[in-house]
Amino acid sequence: MSMNMQLDGEDQALNSTINTTPLVDVMLVLLIIFLITVPVINKRIHVDLPDAANVATQTKPENIVIAVKADGSMYWNNAPVATTQELLKMIEEKAVVKPQPEIHLWADREALFQSVGRVLYAIQRGGIVKVGFITQPDLDALAESRASAAAQAH
Repeated sequence: MSMNMQLDGEDQALNSTINTTPLVDVMLVLLIIFLITVPVINKRIHVDLPDAANVATQTKPENIVIAVKADGSMYWNNAPVATTQELLKMIEEKAVVKPQPEIHLWADREALFQSVGRVLYAIQRGGIVKVGFITQPDLDALAESRASAAAQAH
């Protein structure tokens, strides 16, 4: 090990050490770019949805029920609706009512997401804010929640 000491009258010696500061700066910038771009590249996200018991809905006369069958056909309170534009007009008429009604969306489990998506887009464009998805209750989860509630009561 030697130290590079300079006296007043001597020539400057060649500095043979490597300056790592620019290397570290470049590596940190590359790391930041990598951390930002990896989540964007990974578009497929695995989601494990929770099991939950269905809560009974309170049906009010002003609530609107929109059903989507497996073949994509739509119904407004049990009356068939021919097109999405017709559905949009019906939603716009109800959106101005105060208080605004809720929409309960019944979608067949075999219905394509595209059919349900069209209905949701029409609801959004029509101006209705409250939308609920109606599902069948998970009987196993419902029985478990009732059993745990009974056990806690004792």
